Amino acid sequence: MKATQVLSAEHRVIERVLSALETGARLLAQDEKFSPDFFIRAIDFIKGFADGCHHKKEEGVLFKSMVEHGMPLEGGPVAVMLQEHEMGREYTRALHLAAERLKSGDQTARLEVIDNANHYAALLRQHIGKEDQVLFPMADQIIPFEQHDAILKGFEHVEHEETGAGVHEKYLALAEALEKEVRS
Repeated sequence: MKATQVLSAEHRVIERVLSALETGARLLAQDEKFSPDFFIRAIDFIKGFADGCHHKKEEGVLFKSMVEHGMPLEGGPVAVMLQEHEMGREYTRALHLAAERLKSGDQTARLEVIDNANHYAALLRQHIGKEDQVLFPMADQIIPFEQHDAILKGFEHVEHEETGAGVHEKYLALAEALEKEVRS
């Protein structure tokens, strides 16, 4: 299996949570009693899986290898992806602050929760599309096939040494729980 296939499979899990997040934002817009805890759990997924594991693999392993094999770090696709990762972190921070305010009873934070949830989801959807359709095929072309095992080992290091064993199982279960919550 190629490293980019691993990342694309993780994109499918992230997209499931993006759908739940968008539904949660719609439910909050319709019912002010929809629990802000849903958004706090979604932020846990975003920080722990999407950013804490997935983006670490991209930034620390795949993008690094792409640069080593001739992709420019600045002014090219890698720079755009890094910038979008940072934009996602900004939306996540704002969403977290607003969700905490809403949880503490500040109803003025409702629109901020809805807005940041929707902006984050929109950003990540187009970002994932660019990676799956443009960046990953580029990576597959410029990174020699024999380097893919080293990249996969780098991914394993991120999962087991940097984020801790069981991270995938924990966040797959959380993704499923978030989906169930907005369906009920």
